Amino acid sequence: MATPPSHSRRRLTAATRHKLERSAGSLSASALKRMEADHGWYRRLSAEDRSWVGLVIQAAVGSFVAWLLTDADKGIDTLDEPITADVFGAAPRELTRSISLNHTLQLVRAVVDVVEHEVADFATSTDERILREGVLRYSREIAFSAAEVYARAAEARGAWDARLEALVVDAVLRGEADDSMQSRATALGWGSVASVTVVAGAAPSGSAGGSAAASVDAVRRAASRAGAEALAAVQRRRFVVILGGTTAPDEVVADIADHFGDGPIVIGPTVPHLFAAGRSARAALSGLAAVPAWLAAPRPVHADDLLPERLLAGDGPARRTLVNRIHHPLEAHPTLLRTATVFLEQGCALEATARLLFVHPNTVRYRLGRIVDIVGYDLGHPREALTVQLALAVGRLAEPVVTPWRAGAPERAGGIPGVGPAGHGDGEPAEVL
Repeated sequence: MATPPSHSRRRLTAATRHKLERSAGSLSASALKRMEADHGWYRRLSAEDRSWVGLVIQAAVGSFVAWLLTDADKGIDTLDEPITADVFGAAPRELTRSISLNHTLQLVRAVVDVVEHEVADFATSTDERILREGVLRYSREIAFSAAEVYARAAEARGAWDARLEALVVDAVLRGEADDSMQSRATALGWGSVASVTVVAGAAPSGSAGGSAAASVDAVRRAASRAGAEALAAVQRRRFVVILGGTTAPDEVVADIADHFGDGPIVIGPTVPHLFAAGRSARAALSGLAAVPAWLAAPRPVHADDLLPERLLAGDGPARRTLVNRIHHPLEAHPTLLRTATVFLEQGCALEATARLLFVHPNTVRYRLGRIVDIVGYDLGHPREALTVQLALAVGRLAEPVVTPWRAGAPERAGGIPGVGPAGHGDGEPAEVL
């Protein structure tokens, strides 16, 4: 049976150890020269970052030498001291933003190449192989250590970005487009994102804790594949997604719809930028609350298609939208307003409308076509007719009420005779207009 080599054959000689102790500074300097010569990204770093990189290189070389000389009585193949010394502890965490993991690995490779190249200068012939094996072992562990540093930094940055994302979504839902929201959105890369749309729906089942984060990540990836940016947050039973950078939100929502829970999905109107997204969010959330009233609502559905239901639910912006979109334009065309009113009152009967208006049915048809051109709603479609009917009703309610009264007669305030315009009950006649 072969006898394993004794540890004495694997120990570094005293001469090699002495040369290693004295060569740490020169090895660091050679590694820095190699970085300067071979890597343009290092030359483009600021003076501060270059100094931090120099400290990392010095720490790497010094740690390697200290590891080899930790216990001179043990062989290199029996060292049990931890290899992954805190080489990167000297550099601040912000350095990971200036230098990528790929650049860090290039830095480690430069140090290893320099040490391997200069091994023959300070190692005896019996120690050269031992030293090269030590370099390989140490470089492997340092590479893993670098990956761990960047993984921790990415994890911390991801957790911080998740908190920022939740705060931005909450600010959008609250309509708080202040300076703090702007700084947080800029930190997330949303400072200049245009064409923003808020989408609201049910949270996916089991979306608690890590599942919520997984749903947010899945939506973000799906939106990215569709060419859009996305911010998302799970708020109890509600899942809110803010899409940006797309003028075709329907296509993006179709790609992310499977990540919502069962139930309706409401798409708010598209606004120019994130700081106007409060309007889109209010419409989407109002539509999500009112959509149960429309049993045949599609999935997804636009908030503007839910204006009648939102109006019945007491949504003020929906009421103003209907008045501005339908009543006011028709009010500028009294003939069309009268035709729409009579047509709806007659149950959308063409002949009955023509008789009441004393016109030919073809004239009614022409006027209905003009209404479509002006307001975009077809009164021949039952749902669009309902929308117009509600819009005309709330428009009439918004008009000032003029109470007819006989000139010279006392004004009736509150229906009580003898009460003057000031309401003092003095019985004096009101002024004649």
